[in-house]
Amino acid sequence: MDVEREWWKEATVYQIYPRSFRDSDGDGVGDIPGITEKADYLDELGVDVVWLNPVYESPNADNGYDISDYRSIMDEFGTMDDWERLLAALHDRDIRLIMDLVVNHTSDEHEWFRKSRESKDSDYRDYYIWREGEDGGPPNNWEGAFGGSAWTYDERTGEYYLHLFDEKQPDLNWDNPEVRQRVYDMMEWWLEKGIDGFRMDVIDLVSKAEGLPDGDPDSGWVGNEHFMGGPHVHDYIREMYEEVLQGRDVMTVGEMPGATVDEAKQYLGPDGDGLNMIFHFEHVTLDYGEDGSRWTMGEWSLPEFKRVFTKWQTELEGEGWNSAYLGNHDWPRMVSRFGDDGVYRIESAKMLATMLFTLRGTTYVYQGDEIGMTNYPFESVEEVRDVSARNFVERKRSEGYDFDDVKDVVRHRSRDNARTPMQWSDEQYAGFTDGEPWIPVNPDHETVNVDEAMANEESIWHYYRNLIDLRHENDVLVYGEYDLLLEEDPDVYAYLRTLDDERALVVLNFTESTPTFTLPMDVTYDEAELMVGNYAVAGHDPRSFELRPYEARVYRLT
Repeated sequence: MDVEREWWKEATVYQIYPRSFRDSDGDGVGDIPGITEKADYLDELGVDVVWLNPVYESPNADNGYDISDYRSIMDEFGTMDDWERLLAALHDRDIRLIMDLVVNHTSDEHEWFRKSRESKDSDYRDYYIWREGEDGGPPNNWEGAFGGSAWTYDERTGEYYLHLFDEKQPDLNWDNPEVRQRVYDMMEWWLEKGIDGFRMDVIDLVSKAEGLPDGDPDSGWVGNEHFMGGPHVHDYIREMYEEVLQGRDVMTVGEMPGATVDEAKQYLGPDGDGLNMIFHFEHVTLDYGEDGSRWTMGEWSLPEFKRVFTKWQTELEGEGWNSAYLGNHDWPRMVSRFGDDGVYRIESAKMLATMLFTLRGTTYVYQGDEIGMTNYPFESVEEVRDVSARNFVERKRSEGYDFDDVKDVVRHRSRDNARTPMQWSDEQYAGFTDGEPWIPVNPDHETVNVDEAMANEESIWHYYRNLIDLRHENDVLVYGEYDLLLEEDPDVYAYLRTLDDERALVVLNFTESTPTFTLPMDVTYDEAELMVGNYAVAGHDPRSFELRPYEARVYRLT
């Protein structure tokens, strides 16, 4: 089987949320020098790429995703010199750096928006999406992702501006070619500074339907059918590729909340729009309620979970590349959501990692997952920092509920679960800061921390380190074809990876029960060797065996 080798296909990407990674100056906020201090840690873990969440100048209405200057560093995080030292420290260790590209919207404090709102005749007016109201209200019924109308009235000019997120995050008007060129110039500027690519925030939202029609009021995000994968999105992303990215040895991944597999094919590769891979949302919204909202609880089943992953594994094969992830800064901790953060925290964290490192696609590790960090046990709204969660709590309060009534869903859903400080040690603030942290530290840091994990050869951290090595050393885990086994099994996720005469069998128990795995009779082999597992295994025969709670095994079949 011919494979198109690329460094970004074989890479392990480690995502850093700077505000919560490491604070070097004691102000309670993580910063760039703090990340540089931990460059050896990243090197020892074995990661190939760091994805850095936004560090640009920002008033922090949405923790850096509201950018007021794309070419400056936020004061809380340090200086451009600090950033350049970080880039050099990573490159010295053969670790690449990709930056967050947030260009669906800016901050309302960005110079472009300040000038845009000065008057209807401003040269910058058309940089954003302004409309007159309808019948004394907003121009349409679109909702913002964080709740409420997607429109805010501006008294100075008597019109509304569109913001698909917070009101301090006005959407750029990508139909304006001047806006697109300003974005491309900014991307060129960062690439010239030596970065290795971009993660593109909600990039499939940049094109809005002509006329901005009302959306279906019963959908989870009202209006999304008119701004997810809009009419010109492929034109604009292809233009970005041709203007900026083509011919450069860089990595690109587009966050695309609304993308289906068929749509992904259009975004990917030189025959599509030129992106390397995307983040789709199908698996991370499986447990949403019937209304498709983050703030309602639904159930997910393993067969359904397998169908989503299998669809993306098989239908993209030969036409695009996958991203393997179970969590990031926008989702709850993966072990709390898809595993067991109680009795079987260690076993289930290792099992989930085994899955991520044996799927076809680039592997993404979010900071703290390598030690099995868990969701935070919120007890009051005062502990919540996430603007989306706070808005939800306020809406429920206006309906007569108090925090105790919504505590469970906040604990399950808040983005803060992933944003509590990185747990380096068992010290008061987990070795994250010497000051008062900007967000509370998870109380389990006394037992769940890097110091403990690195000192224990059986820890989750060492298991991740082994998986990274295993994937580097076995092309079958990167490039092999994927074949699902036991599709309807409610407990076990099993699949084969095949590359020429190499085969790997992956068996994952997603439960605390002890199901028996039986290999289908049509899968034959002469010898089997255990490549990795999260329990000690006596024999090397994978034909039939009882799985222990959250057990994972990967066999080489010959």
